Amino acid sequence: MATKKAKLQSKVKLAIAPIGWTNDDLPELGGEIPFEQCVSEMALAGFAGSEVGNKYPKDTKVLNKALQLRGLTICNAWFSSFLTTKPYKEVEKEFINHRDFLHAVGASVIGAAEQGHSIQGLPKPVFDDKPVFTNEEWDMLCDGLNKLGAVAAKKGMKLTYHHHMGTGVQSAEEIDRLMENTDPALLSLLYDTGHLVFAGEDYLAVLNKWVKRIGHVHLKDMRPAIRRQAVKEKWSFLEAVKAGVFTVPGDGCVDFVPVFAALKKAKYSGWMVVEAEQDPAKANPLEYAIKARTYIREKAKL
Repeated sequence: MATKKAKLQSKVKLAIAPIGWTNDDLPELGGEIPFEQCVSEMALAGFAGSEVGNKYPKDTKVLNKALQLRGLTICNAWFSSFLTTKPYKEVEKEFINHRDFLHAVGASVIGAAEQGHSIQGLPKPVFDDKPVFTNEEWDMLCDGLNKLGAVAAKKGMKLTYHHHMGTGVQSAEEIDRLMENTDPALLSLLYDTGHLVFAGEDYLAVLNKWVKRIGHVHLKDMRPAIRRQAVKEKWSFLEAVKAGVFTVPGDGCVDFVPVFAALKKAKYSGWMVVEAEQDPAKANPLEYAIKARTYIREKAKL
């Protein structure tokens, strides 16, 4: 029995994103924290993998050595697609470079998010000014993602889509449209608890509906009081982040127990990644990484 349980658990691997140490969208958050500190503290907290941040070495040999010294693996890296605003071939060229870099550092997942018309990095109200795609743009997005998924598959990699605040795929309805109009063999869902709760959606309903399409998981908690303030005062996405709208699992309002249960029931195999962007001056990265790892160990038995 113990062997069977261990075998089941081995299908799920735990990683943490560097965004809690140093923020790609807000360079002033954690700007002083070096790459080496980031990955060393990830390992110290008990994680096996990492996503890629802007301070990570671009030389794959250098990056691989640094990771191997700490027993870490790269599991994914964000790809900004512009399928609704740029020619497909231009996007594909950038995607191939991104794919090949990730392949060289041992990743099997690529997480894309459409940035055409995105306001996630702009000083605009994240709810009032979020983009809404036209039917033509939806067609361009879905067709383009299917094509990129085929490009990823040539290297044995899986393309996942990251729904995100301030973009054209933010709501449950938009996730439904994306999933219903793309090929399950070519595109999976990157399921992010924090972005769904921030968007005001039922994170468990989305999980249960699309659990068979989930190819990557972001475990992100949320502080509801800060969300209410963000809505009331019409904050931008980055204003909300700086104020601390997101946090690690076990520190906010999200109940992850049913998330873990649903993924286990569906026999999910892949990475679960703690991804909770905060100001490291307010939330010590190592302390919060340990807090997240402890919570996951207690609630998911991983």
